[in-house]
Amino acid sequence: DGYSHLSAYERKRLKNITENAKFFAALKLHESSARLNQIATKRQSHVTKRRKPKKVENETTRRRSMRLLRVEPLDIPLLETLAQPGVEEYLRVPDGPLPMVPEDQEENSKRTEALLSIWMRISELKVDDADRGTPDLKRYQESLSRMVLSEENIRKVVKSRVCSMAIHPSESTILVAAGDMQGHIGLWNVSCRSEEGAHMFIPHNFQVNCMHFSPCNPAQLLSLSNDTLRCGDVTRAVFDEIYRSEENCSSFDFLEENASTAIVGHWDGNMAVVDRRTPGTSSELSADIGFRRTRTVHVHPVNKQYFLAAGSVDVCVFDVRYLKAKGNKPLSSLTGHTKSVASAYFSPVTGSRVVTVCADDKLRMFLFSFPCRHNSNTGRWLTRFRAIWDPKQEHCFVVGSMAHPRQIQVFQDTGKLLHSFRNVECLGSVCSINVVHPSQNILVGGNSSGRLHVF
Repeated sequence: DGYSHLSAYERKRLKNITENAKFFAALKLHESSARLNQIATKRQSHVTKRRKPKKVENETTRRRSMRLLRVEPLDIPLLETLAQPGVEEYLRVPDGPLPMVPEDQEENSKRTEALLSIWMRISELKVDDADRGTPDLKRYQESLSRMVLSEENIRKVVKSRVCSMAIHPSESTILVAAGDMQGHIGLWNVSCRSEEGAHMFIPHNFQVNCMHFSPCNPAQLLSLSNDTLRCGDVTRAVFDEIYRSEENCSSFDFLEENASTAIVGHWDGNMAVVDRRTPGTSSELSADIGFRRTRTVHVHPVNKQYFLAAGSVDVCVFDVRYLKAKGNKPLSSLTGHTKSVASAYFSPVTGSRVVTVCADDKLRMFLFSFPCRHNSNTGRWLTRFRAIWDPKQEHCFVVGSMAHPRQIQVFQDTGKLLHSFRNVECLGSVCSINVVHPSQNILVGGNSSGRLHVF
């Protein structure tokens, strides 16, 4: 054989190579390849090209939302509007005061009288201001474990993603307000088990970024959209316009206990001071604080002249008394954030602590100045998390979670996880926005479909 010096494995390998070579030679692949190449290159000049269709003059264009384009509605009769399918009409909310009438009801409808009368009645009752003190962590943790979620305490209150919430301070009735992406405000009397307990209003054109019940008069609900700050006064059943801006607004807070003045943050980074007692809807001062973006603004609970601004990678404390149009310097900067900051808030009693939420998946507590790991990657379809302090507890805060099963988490300022609110049967979505009752053991979580969950 001539290959006796090879091993059995090598002789078998050579045999397989020889047989494979004979098989491919029998297929005449080289001739087939040459034939295919000849066919492909032959008569190239006779290849016909598809003609481009002529553009039709009256072709229907793709519909574009006038709201997104920020174009005023066309002043065209109804028949002409119907004849132009390419134009989408959008009815803007007019400037000035608006009647407090639900979206799906006529003015003075009896269906809303019960809700508005309850809001008015509970606002007249004085909340007990006695110093309850901050409960120790053991008692506080026990109270958290007793809070539960049931099916009757879940309700779709607004049409789209919840962007802000506020809870009435009443100790007898649970009244929650929620603002969504489309400018709707939903009011829900949780204590009312019937369908009449929730109603939706449209006081804004754009998403409702921030809401607060007035600390001195809870018959008033102040809400901030991209372009306006409004005050819903239930005693007059009207949404007043307090402030209007050409710049997109992001957040606000009261500078005084009587809620007569407010500090307003803008998405482009600027700040504005608004005084409700002066006529008109313009600000008293517009200040450039050097931010590229401002997402939240929060006033110190004790020393009201100080406010905290957060946005991009900046978290700084400013003194409102020294604000000017340009060249503002912060009193203090809270550093360490490597990505955009979603929120920053003072602790509720002393203001000696600050909690921030950052896109680098960390919650940071300043005073102790250390971060704890927390998945804050909500993506574009969920509202970004905001870590809020429990008004009843100086050392603990609440934040949404991406964890499974879906839950809302309570952390101690040391970074320790104290409690997770969850219910596999009733809570199956991420609650990005949360609010805690100032005196009762009540927590409300809002998701991206407009649904509220009350523990």
